[in-house]
Amino acid sequence: MELTLGFSPCPNDTFIFDALIHSKIDTEGLSFKVFFDDVETLNQKALRGELDITKLSFHAFAYVAEQYALLDAGSALGFGVGPLLICKKENAERIESQLKNGSFELKTGIPGKYTTANFLLGVAYPQLTNKQEMVFSEIEDALLNDEIDLGLIIHENRFTYQAKGLHKVIDLGAYWEEFSGCAIPLGGIVVNRNLPLDIQEKVNRLVRKSVEYAFENPKSGIEFIREHAQAMEEEVMYKHIELYVNQYSVDLGTEGRKAVDTLFDIATKNEIIPPIGKSLYVNA
Repeated sequence: MELTLGFSPCPNDTFIFDALIHSKIDTEGLSFKVFFDDVETLNQKALRGELDITKLSFHAFAYVAEQYALLDAGSALGFGVGPLLICKKENAERIESQLKNGSFELKTGIPGKYTTANFLLGVAYPQLTNKQEMVFSEIEDALLNDEIDLGLIIHENRFTYQAKGLHKVIDLGAYWEEFSGCAIPLGGIVVNRNLPLDIQEKVNRLVRKSVEYAFENPKSGIEFIREHAQAMEEEVMYKHIELYVNQYSVDLGTEGRKAVDTLFDIATKNEIIPPIGKSLYVNA
């Protein structure tokens, strides 16, 4: 049986899925047609119900939970891994003063409306409503070219912004951790509820095995990871993996589910997402 599978070309995703899509583990009769897309493209595909299995942001998941269920394996949660709000170093004093004064004028580049990063930005700075959606990798240059005042960065850009003369305004992951006491849920792997339950559970099991294989053989997928890592240095690739792939990627467990549930509870109470009528998880 062939299933469609979407995930990003970022090192954390290619690290997780290498063993699964290259049959380094027993896939129990399943094969996969893979689509590599940035997170916001994957979010949009999920909103249209295009894929059987997909990575998506937890913010977007709120809008597709009637059609997709969350796997216990494959998620990106953690401490110290959140999105950063940045600006040009020479503009830092002025912009931070404007933020303290509740300015509505600052133009902010965001990596997508339905990203968890944008959700956290809305919680921390609800006054920042002048937003421009951009591909995440273009945000730093847009700041340097004065096309935007603030940039919301995710993924490997958290390792590169300082070298480009950019300044951190706030770490929204740290903000969330202090606010909630939980790990920050960034992205998860969901499976279409139209698939038979035994297939959903098999996918959950296989993704877990793929993550476990990657941890046991961390260099096994190096060529595959490098191929999709946009000329990233190997050291940066593995920093990226270390940050975003952890015990929650193997299994959400009680603490991981608590973090996801807390995110959804707060977002629902703040009317950032609609109420959800179904259990979020495959194994509820």
